[in-house]
Amino acid sequence: MNALETKSVIKTYQSDSGVISAVDDVSLNVASGEFVALVGPSGSGKTTMLSILAALLKPTSGQVLIDGVDLSSLDDFQRVNMRREKIGFTFQANNLVPYLSAVENVELMLRLNNKLDKAGKLRARELLARLGLGERLNNYPGQMSGGQQQRVAIARALIHNPSLVLADEPTASLDTERAYQVVETFASLIHEQNRAGIMVTHDLRMCEFVDRVLIMEDGKLTKILKDRADIRKLSSARN
Repeated sequence: MNALETKSVIKTYQSDSGVISAVDDVSLNVASGEFVALVGPSGSGKTTMLSILAALLKPTSGQVLIDGVDLSSLDDFQRVNMRREKIGFTFQANNLVPYLSAVENVELMLRLNNKLDKAGKLRARELLARLGLGERLNNYPGQMSGGQQQRVAIARALIHNPSLVLADEPTASLDTERAYQVVETFASLIHEQNRAGIMVTHDLRMCEFVDRVLIMEDGKLTKILKDRADIRKLSSARN
């Protein structure tokens, strides 16, 4: 089942020099349990596309469906609820709350959804332990390394059982070893929990852990790689 589907999504902006097409007729789908990388050069439209998928930005035209629900059919209040309930986020700036502990940061998503019960609290601890942070539950972000903070952000993105999980350059501030650890763990959880995951990355080496690679150029989806040999070839490239 496709957790995410887009149909002919277009996003244009008016500038002094004319109309700019940031996203140009992009159609794609991501199934539950599938982890996909969205790559391309700077200015290719990746970040704009991710903002549209996150229901943060409305397309000029086209459709975005999450679990079959067309985002364009929702009012602003319904869009907020969709983001809170159906979408998980992990970004380069992990946006952890500095005065909350690791487990409290993860529980925050449950609290916002009015689902912070005994079972939810137990699940938050179990998820952090699964991410190798069982000894860090009560540590504050300032007491953790960058890789540990990013793993807390991953747990927070997954704790409320979203259909779609989005990651924007999740390894940009990490060294190579920690980057591999973070993405490998992220991919494992996407598969195990049957979520649809999309990772925007400039680091092609991280494509080693995804099921498909979507390549954008000049706002268009120009190529889809799904053969493992092609993906391995891409992930061996250097930026």
